Amino acid sequence: MAFTTQQGRTATSLAEINVTPLVDVMLVLLIIFMVTAPILQTGIDVQLPETKAAADTNPGDNAVISISREDFIYYGSEMVNIREIPQRLRKDAKSPKDPIYLRADIDVKWRSIVAVIDTIRSAGFSELKLVTKPFEEPRKR
Repeated sequence: MAFTTQQGRTATSLAEINVTPLVDVMLVLLIIFMVTAPILQTGIDVQLPETKAAADTNPGDNAVISISREDFIYYGSEMVNIREIPQRLRKDAKSPKDPIYLRADIDVKWRSIVAVIDTIRSAGFSELKLVTKPFEEPRKR
């Protein structure tokens, strides 16, 4: 495309795309997503109890129920009422043999944990896995 300047000269327009600002924006977005992705995966902030016999558990696509320090119950990352757990499990689980992962904060009262376990088992799910973190021995000096 050509156009005429005020002096009567013919000039052509610049038809190249400047890629540098696009690359800058994409790098910033990449850094933002890299920082926020681990935060989104962890879900609810729960301080897990430590055990010496902790197995490496990876819930994958299975159901994860968390109990926070304030006794709030979460299904995945969504806060739910304890009465909603059976219908959510029946909807999301492929079979009653699928493991259900239970994460509870170290300060949660035992009666809250037992109530959730009882709800899960009464819904027909017997494969329940308690999520803990490995016990770390204090370093000797």
